[in-house]
Amino acid sequence: MAQNRTLPPDESSKNHHTVGGNGAATFVVDAGRKLVTVKFGKKVTAADIANYASRLRDHPSFQPSFSEICDLSNIEHLDLSADDFLRLADQVDPFAEDAKRAFVVRTQTHAHAARMHKALRVHRHFEIFYSPADAERWIEK
Repeated sequence: MAQNRTLPPDESSKNHHTVGGNGAATFVVDAGRKLVTVKFGKKVTAADIANYASRLRDHPSFQPSFSEICDLSNIEHLDLSADDFLRLADQVDPFAEDAKRAFVVRTQTHAHAARMHKALRVHRHFEIFYSPADAERWIEK
């Protein structure tokens, strides 16, 4: 069973990063586990995702080979066009193609967005989950 891993308060504040207006995304880079965890807010635009990718790429502990748990379950409005999906996959995504990627979704719309990303990036290690705990267990394997 996956453990709930909370950081001590002194480490938590320096490892949690908020991206975009209204908390569009928050992410944590856990170099020890070689894992990035990102949680998107209620409204997400292509600019928010690009900003997250840029901030992540600039993070001193981030490596493109790290795994990612990407939680889409809070999104109520995803403002992405087909061109945005292509640009984000081809030019913005900071992860290596062989990195493990787990997407947590709540709706079929979320799942469709995750599948679009998978198709455009040709990920071999990519799964969609309906719970963060299931995503965590898969990443830990």
